[in-house]
Amino acid sequence: MSSTATGPILVTGGNGQLATSLANLGGTRVVRVGRPEFDFEHPETIEATLAKYNPSAVVNAAAWTAVDLAETEVAGAEAANCTGPALLAAACAKRNIPFVHVSTDYVFSGDKGAPYVETDPVSPETVYGRTKAEGEQKVLTADPKAIILRTSWVYSAHGKNFVRTMINAGAKNPALKVVGDQRGNPTCSDDLAQAILDILGLIERNGWKDEFAGIYHACGTGEATWHELAVAALEEAAKHGQKMPEVAAIRTEDWPTPAKRPADSRMDNGKLAQVFGVKMPQWRESVVRTVTTVFENKTA
Repeated sequence: MSSTATGPILVTGGNGQLATSLANLGGTRVVRVGRPEFDFEHPETIEATLAKYNPSAVVNAAAWTAVDLAETEVAGAEAANCTGPALLAAACAKRNIPFVHVSTDYVFSGDKGAPYVETDPVSPETVYGRTKAEGEQKVLTADPKAIILRTSWVYSAHGKNFVRTMINAGAKNPALKVVGDQRGNPTCSDDLAQAILDILGLIERNGWKDEFAGIYHACGTGEATWHELAVAALEEAAKHGQKMPEVAAIRTEDWPTPAKRPADSRMDNGKLAQVFGVKMPQWRESVVRTVTTVFENKTA
């Protein structure tokens, strides 16, 4: 792989959280594509997009992330999370350009009782998790040099996500109920985007090394429950003048969903730091930045 890349960094996922963060942080170097120009359900658009932009690297931030809907819309989830990414990986391998693919904590069942490492066996319990786990393997088969980053609980100051939902709900309701028995790593999309840009920058400056290939965990440092994340976001919102609601912790069974959520999907970022020197920020610090941005955008 060339270390003197000059083409754009092509990012799939259109206006999604991660694609937006990559565009904000990467500047004019980042080109975002989405439907209908680029669509995994229309495989012919994959080759056409790469031919049009001639990128120096590709980041696949496109995915079927509607976890509950995937339980019934299986074909759509498979195209977006498995077969489509594999075709994109193959196209990048043919061009010998770096390919970064984003995966998820849902590849795990959540019953380990300790943070997952990359060598732990996957055991997805949802259609979403299964299609993402199969997508990882198909991507690596199609492009053995692919870099796969598993992340979790992604939020940002833009788009639809848990932190913004809590802020909006807290502005309208004096009391909220939030699940308090699921544990994971909240991840700001800006932090994940910066990690990706740092990885690609390292490859560009120093050239490719075979040990770069494979699966990594890239999520916020530190753990939380959804309840703890909600409280942290709402306490920060209160500093910007929003009234603090009561936030009660409830059990998973009190908030039933079509797809089962992992009870404990914490992941260890050690390999990411060891191989690339990339350290993910503490999630609480990132929540402060994110909520501040949300309120700055409201008053802008």
